[in-house]
Amino acid sequence: MFEVILDLVIRSMEDAFLEVGIFVGFVLLLFGFINFKKSGAFIASIEKSKKWQPVLGALLGLTPGCGGAIFIMPLFFKNAVTFGTVIATLVATMGDSAFVLIASHPFHYIIVSLMSLIVGIITGYAVDQTNLGASILTKYKKRQKTKEEVKKHHADADHSSLHYECNQFSGCKNDFITHIGHDEGDEIDLLLHHKLKGHQNHDTLGYKVTHKGFFMYWLVLAIALPFGVGELFQFDLGEAIGLNINIAGALGVIGTIFSIVMMIASKKFLGDDTHEETELKAMSLKETIIHNAQDTAFVITWVFVGFLAYELLVLGIGGGDYGIGENMIETALLTTGIFSVFIAASIGIIPGCGPQIIFVTLFTRDLVPFAALFANAISQDGDALLPLIAIDRPSALWATVITTVPGIVFGLLVYWFEIQFF
Repeated sequence: MFEVILDLVIRSMEDAFLEVGIFVGFVLLLFGFINFKKSGAFIASIEKSKKWQPVLGALLGLTPGCGGAIFIMPLFFKNAVTFGTVIATLVATMGDSAFVLIASHPFHYIIVSLMSLIVGIITGYAVDQTNLGASILTKYKKRQKTKEEVKKHHADADHSSLHYECNQFSGCKNDFITHIGHDEGDEIDLLLHHKLKGHQNHDTLGYKVTHKGFFMYWLVLAIALPFGVGELFQFDLGEAIGLNINIAGALGVIGTIFSIVMMIASKKFLGDDTHEETELKAMSLKETIIHNAQDTAFVITWVFVGFLAYELLVLGIGGGDYGIGENMIETALLTTGIFSVFIAASIGIIPGCGPQIIFVTLFTRDLVPFAALFANAISQDGDALLPLIAIDRPSALWATVITTVPGIVFGLLVYWFEIQFF
């Protein structure tokens, strides 16, 4: 039995890195570069376009990852965007699980994205027809500290991490962090940069591993890329070039182990992006590449966990017989499909991207129906909920409830549509 489990672990490592991870990495690089170039300008356009804010918020949330959605959260408390815009953004975002879907099922990603965009816009405008946003903002302002209290707390806070690599390396837009959605020294700055976990301290082992090991990590990803493409087209590149060992499998295991080490070093377990790090990535291309390596490692690790959980579940249900387990799972899915929509929406309530990545990973293994995938995509708020929780918990609670309801409703509609026509 030990040999069987070890084989499943190795196979899950290979699949996580070669089937998903390497493609996630280079898609992350692409969107990271776009975010570095355009994020500030797009946020400014949202602030100016009051009438179209829910539309623009949903579009920003639609971009893979959590960076765009994270930027929107503090803007509401500055009265720069409506609460409906916040909701539209959260409904549309799939967080880092979007990268998994892009790498494995691009057509499904396009369909989910278009549907999420429509639901996000509808929900956002519906929320703005109510007095909810104004009520939340009024209560938030009553709980705010006075300017004198904020000034004192800010003066006493540790600012050492804000002196950032731009003092040592070139390539930054500015010498210090340029805040997006708030100002230096205000209450949101205290919450997002001094109380919520942000950038790693420079003297820690984790910082040294991630900021010195990122080049080697990208090198492993680059070497593995042609082998992953070969696997995609069922072509053994190693055999074609005359190698007698399973080089693709070896790269898959090495890459996944490297990913786990990178994730542990970056101390990211449920969520992989903070507001502070998103600001840093918008400032520095080098920091974008470093943090994209961390983001890739985070996704690959959770995909590996999802793949391995699936393999062990099949083995366990089959009583040690993998084939029997697969047949039993297929039978169970036919009878419990509708409940998966409620389960998917419930998982979406969990802040952070880790559990959502596992759920999407199970979809890639045909363990959940498309309707459940869509319900989870609508319900989940990814890492964007974390700064909202830090700033104002009641608004985060309202956001969670509001995004979960359309997740269940539209998930059930899609499930009914699947049953009727497919």
